[in-house]
Amino acid sequence: MTAPSRLLAWLVFPLFALCSFNLLADTVEGAPQALHLLDYIGADYPESVQAGKVINETEYREQLEFIKVLQGLIAAMPAKPEKAGLEQGVGTLRNAITARQDGADVARQARQLGAKLAVAYEVSQAPIITPDPTRGAPLYAQHCSVCHGDAGAGDGPAGVGLTPPPANLRDTARLDHLSLYAIYSTLGLGVEGTDMPAFADQLDDRQRWDLATYIASFSVDPAAAKSEKTYNIADLARQTPAEVQAADGPQAAATFRTQRAQPPQVKRGPAQLLDYTAATLDKSVAAYRAGDHDQAYDLSVAAYLEGFELVESSLDNVDANVRKDTEKSLMAYRQSLQDGLPVAQVQERLDAAKAKLKTSAGLLGSDGLSWSLSYISGLLILLREGLEAILVLAAILAFLRNTGQQSAVRSVNVGWGLALLAGLAPWALAAYVIDVSGSQRELLEGAPALFAAGVVLWLGVWMHDRRHAAAWQDYIKSSLVGGGGRFGFATLAFFSVYRELFEVILFYETLWLQAGPAGHNAVLAGGATALVLLVGLAWVILRGSAKLPLSLFFSINAGLLCALSAVFAGHGMKALQEAGVFGTRPVPFFDFDWLGIHADAYSLSAQAVAIIAIIVLYGRSRLAEKRRVQVS
Repeated sequence: MTAPSRLLAWLVFPLFALCSFNLLADTVEGAPQALHLLDYIGADYPESVQAGKVINETEYREQLEFIKVLQGLIAAMPAKPEKAGLEQGVGTLRNAITARQDGADVARQARQLGAKLAVAYEVSQAPIITPDPTRGAPLYAQHCSVCHGDAGAGDGPAGVGLTPPPANLRDTARLDHLSLYAIYSTLGLGVEGTDMPAFADQLDDRQRWDLATYIASFSVDPAAAKSEKTYNIADLARQTPAEVQAADGPQAAATFRTQRAQPPQVKRGPAQLLDYTAATLDKSVAAYRAGDHDQAYDLSVAAYLEGFELVESSLDNVDANVRKDTEKSLMAYRQSLQDGLPVAQVQERLDAAKAKLKTSAGLLGSDGLSWSLSYISGLLILLREGLEAILVLAAILAFLRNTGQQSAVRSVNVGWGLALLAGLAPWALAAYVIDVSGSQRELLEGAPALFAAGVVLWLGVWMHDRRHAAAWQDYIKSSLVGGGGRFGFATLAFFSVYRELFEVILFYETLWLQAGPAGHNAVLAGGATALVLLVGLAWVILRGSAKLPLSLFFSINAGLLCALSAVFAGHGMKALQEAGVFGTRPVPFFDFDWLGIHADAYSLSAQAVAIIAIIVLYGRSRLAEKRRVQVS
């Protein structure tokens, strides 16, 4: 096997397959592996035999070994009407390799056999969501460049001395015999016995497809692509440039290379995202049947976060009850995996979840969002998420102004200003530097929400303690709002705005893609309307609070902030549940998203803890007040 052309070597895993036939019996897990081997044979055999003569003895012997492994994989697959034909096809392919037939003929047989195998065992060779190489670029820098080099030439610092050396991903002749699916499959499976790891546990399906398109771009010459033909994503994933060139010539192959490295972006409408959820759930239950419960659970989390969650906001604006029912069914399926229920019960919950997904897809449609729904979604996303932050900021600013602490207002403004920068940073990192997964998004939302719940509770009780003029005067004499107090206000302003802004960016990014170019103006108009309404609400709250008596003002603000602490606690726990950190335990209770109330034991427990803390702290405050009155 020649050193410069090692990408296919990183595709094969013969040692793993030879040792694992018993694990593959009665499952279809061997089908992707068999496709992998067929890709390897089709790409490397022509380099080992030419004109009936072996020109690379080592490579040729490996081809004979791999065809034996392939026969074992096919034999271990479940019985199907097509299985006999596949076994016959493998036998014919083995005879051709043994007879040292022409490389082009053997490659063609391997590709044809692979196509039949994919159809027979329903192996999807195309992505559900159109890959985006701009998302793949940071993934390559993060996971691949250390071995393969920044430009893919196989010259990374960690690749020095490796045997075999890292593949030269700029070798057009090699990549022309690989389908995009073959590259994607390589990233997921890795190669047993080499330094190429399997990334299936680190990168989800969508990320691996994104990375595969970016790798394919290394062999592209954009200037050579002059054809106006547009290939669909299925052809771009399954075919190879070599096949296209044989059928349509070098010009078509150049166009094909360019388009598979930069697939025409199809609007990520609700149907595409919900299809991704359904397909990933199918993979999850297959993993559960195979005994890999951890992988099954991880896939169930990805199915929710990378698919359904991204249409939740739009679905809420059409039918909130359907959104809630679908979400609950997805969580119920996930919990069945965590509880280790029998496969039959797990399948039953999966069927129920997929039925709900179908209902959701019917409500949202397949062609993206209408102008009116895009506008309403753009309006309600910012209004809903911004209102909580506005209430907290307005309460703090009104308090500082009503008590003459204008100097502390600057600290609060710094706090929410930094939150704007911090909220935009994850979006910029996700778009240009690293890929932020769905679970990471929820962690970045849930953890600050729980922290904010504690800070808001502290401030609410703090204000309650000083609601009387005498208490406030004592506080001013002893400690005017100094550095520590200002830091607390600034911290609260930061986390209150950061959490809401992060969620707004996530929802708007998804809405922008779902609406498509025709709906962008509607999204912007909805957001602008919401911004005007929020500014108006803030003005009314600040003006109204300025006219309230000090005691009443303090009591209202204290009650509002304590209530918000319970809301934040509910939201934060739910986000961590969605990220898979905590399980779900549905209970007979009502849902009210705006108040963070969810019919789940974990979420309600978090709010119960917040309420108990409020009662305890307010009780302590009342006792302290009674003692102060007795002393005076």
